[in-house]
Amino acid sequence: MDPDRPLWTLAEVVEATGGEPVNCKRDAITGLSIDTRTLVEGDAFVAIAGDRFDGHQFAGAAMDAGAALAIVAREKLGELPGTGSYLVVEDPLAALRDLAHAARARSRARIVAVTGSVGKTSTKDMLKLALDRSGLSHAPVASFNNHWGVPLTLARMPAATRFGIFEIGMNHPGEITPLVQLVRPHVVIITTVGPVHLEFFGSVERIAQAKAEIFQGLEPGGLALLNRDNDQFDLLTYLAKTAGVDRLATFGREGMADARAENVSAQTGCTSISGHIFDKQITYKIGAPGQHLVTNSLAVLAAVAELGGDLALAGLALADFHAPKGRGAQVTLTLRDGAATLIDESYNANPSSMRAALNLLGETPTGRNGRRIAVLGDMLELGEAEGQHHAGLLGPVRASRADLVYCVGTRMHALWDGLPKHLKGAYAEEASSLRPLLLEELRPGDVLMIKGSLGTRMGPLVDALRREFPADDDGAE
Repeated sequence: MDPDRPLWTLAEVVEATGGEPVNCKRDAITGLSIDTRTLVEGDAFVAIAGDRFDGHQFAGAAMDAGAALAIVAREKLGELPGTGSYLVVEDPLAALRDLAHAARARSRARIVAVTGSVGKTSTKDMLKLALDRSGLSHAPVASFNNHWGVPLTLARMPAATRFGIFEIGMNHPGEITPLVQLVRPHVVIITTVGPVHLEFFGSVERIAQAKAEIFQGLEPGGLALLNRDNDQFDLLTYLAKTAGVDRLATFGREGMADARAENVSAQTGCTSISGHIFDKQITYKIGAPGQHLVTNSLAVLAAVAELGGDLALAGLALADFHAPKGRGAQVTLTLRDGAATLIDESYNANPSSMRAALNLLGETPTGRNGRRIAVLGDMLELGEAEGQHHAGLLGPVRASRADLVYCVGTRMHALWDGLPKHLKGAYAEEASSLRPLLLEELRPGDVLMIKGSLGTRMGPLVDALRREFPADDDGAE
């Protein structure tokens, strides 16, 4: 395939979507965008109507930014600037899905799709690093894993791509099936299943059933990779076989998984692993700490081997992995008399990811006379079991060797009530209330971990600390 060809031509977009070109002057479309703030000249702008904004309101701005055209709804055409270039369709989101179908139909790429209650995005990022060493790979920006993010990522995939990487998420049953059937992967990975969005499912077993929808799109002869250490392994195995999956492989740290870690050495800022990926022995390093990353890296390397990538080069590539902002990124904060370490886990929280974050806090070495401090916000969408899951964090808190715990939100009061007096830092219903207390409390040598659901607004607390203390990013973002 010609590496210099544009992402799409106008004729290809018209054929895929059945749209009507209006005043379209450019043949080459070099990208796709749904956000004028990040649109690049030559992109096609897809005017999706979202929960808060209607993309048609920004069609004029897209034209001003150099968009090749805007894909718009016929019923909105009369409201748009008359000088714009438009592809008129009945439904822009449906047109985006049509483009995604066309992208998959023309592609010869080997494709992997990832789902799971925890670790989807970090696994996706590790797959991108690992497969890049073997050829042109394509992966979503950020966490584009929903009903518009997956088709957008697929429609953006260049025809010459050798490896496609997709993250598929869900909040309700039935959401994964249409997305995975669009992607049609050769390998699927379920990182783990835990009590996430429990309010909408009622039980972890029902969450497992929803995650198992990913088997519905696996290509014939494809491979399903399952976490051998997860409590839902037996159920997922059964559901895979029921869905007609012939090939299953396992990854994990316990027992005889097909991809397994036999020796793990946690070091400052990284982890060294030796083990087996199927029948091949391998030693490699991950450029970020965390036992959950060790487990998911095994799935990554197993997928690389199955997809035809170079396993040795993939192992070397993982040394360049750094946890993203809000998902375990570590930042050195410069205090007046020394430095402290901030672990930014502020993106979201559920019982599984909260335990992983506390485990990371326990693994992270403090400086001289330093303390481990946990700032924990509410975990949302847990339904009737929310009190039990918050109170149940006491064991992981103790195991983390935390010296102080700060709690945020009415649900986290269940943990606060159970904490021994010497561990209690402060309780607040709003994260912003802790800002002055943490600024005063932080000392050189401390390790501070901040985590909570998005609704608890822990991110601004992280930002406030970084603004207050000159931050020396270690490249984690």
